[in-house]
Amino acid sequence: MRNEELLLIPGPTPVVDTIYDALGEETRAHTDPRFVSRFKSAIERTKRILNTDGEVFIVAGSGTLAMEMALVNTIAAGERLLIISHGYFGDRFIKLGQAFGIQIDLLQAEWGKQVDLKHVKEHLEKKQYKAVTVTHADTSTGVQANLEELIPLIKQHGALAIVDGVCATTAVPEDMQHNYAGPGTAIDIVLTGSQKAIGVPPGLGIVAFSQAALKARNEMESVSAYYCDIHNWIPVMHDPSKYFATPPVNMIYALEEGLRIVEEEGLKERYVRHKAYGLAVRSALRVYGMVPLAEEKDAAPTLSCLYYPEGVDDAAFRAELAKEGVILSGALAHLAGKAFRIGHMGNTTPDMLETAIRKIGEALQNCGHEVDVEEAVSVLQDSLGSLLTI
Repeated sequence: MRNEELLLIPGPTPVVDTIYDALGEETRAHTDPRFVSRFKSAIERTKRILNTDGEVFIVAGSGTLAMEMALVNTIAAGERLLIISHGYFGDRFIKLGQAFGIQIDLLQAEWGKQVDLKHVKEHLEKKQYKAVTVTHADTSTGVQANLEELIPLIKQHGALAIVDGVCATTAVPEDMQHNYAGPGTAIDIVLTGSQKAIGVPPGLGIVAFSQAALKARNEMESVSAYYCDIHNWIPVMHDPSKYFATPPVNMIYALEEGLRIVEEEGLKERYVRHKAYGLAVRSALRVYGMVPLAEEKDAAPTLSCLYYPEGVDDAAFRAELAKEGVILSGALAHLAGKAFRIGHMGNTTPDMLETAIRKIGEALQNCGHEVDVEEAVSVLQDSLGSLLTI
């Protein structure tokens, strides 16, 4: 890769050369048949990867825009939304919903833990919700939601199931035609961004709607949006030569290549790889006394949030790492200064992870903390060796 630094934050993630090459291709007219063909390919690949029988929308924007598109096209002002939050980005749905007059109820898990299913059931039995949002892997905490338990419960109570896959899509299963507990228990909306597990630079919001979610939009007379109204985008998604708003031509090139890489690797293989990465990285970092915020049973395969050993200064540690070209993220909210976050998704390789574990140990040593670097590297190698050959 031509990257000069090892970017292991929870997004953006490392970009491979073929994606850079696609991004750097000649910018063509958005009506040029050569571009239209690439856009069609990106749409078709997205549909296959998410296995939706509905529509996908690929637009210039971020994951937050995708969150907004999911809400504004399914929930009218005055209708009720239940937010299942596992951290900072789950909470983001609160202000998004309030901006459109949606009635909000929040079910917030303790940071580092999954939400209690009993509390979800209590909320769903107490009130009628139009939809429920679930953040599949929260970027702030590294907690993965248990869709196997949550989706059936949501659907059995007549609500739309909206999954925020920003830090999960293509790394964790999000099959929109998979019925979790019999007919009618599938995900209705998956939303994501281009810059995390997909491994493409930031710039695209991606949303997939099931037939049930499309029906919800069709039953709304209007929505409080123009750019985010999927009715304005459906003609373009069916025929990308049509115009609504100018598409980000070069980002579509990059996405099409990123999705080609995903399909070439294979989704099952990709899921195994990401799970192995998460387990291996957390095991190796425990050698340094770095304790994951989430228990392993609740931990996401795409990123980890870990507490520092006592006495480690967050800013000094990450600055020391940055000198060596390894970029990590600080923790958010009340964990700021107490923990850090490391991404291990998308185009990340075992060699990158080994470099990171070694450099993290050396940075700790430079900050005055005695750690066994070779032991941590050995743990990573052994873990990856066993998990990736299963």
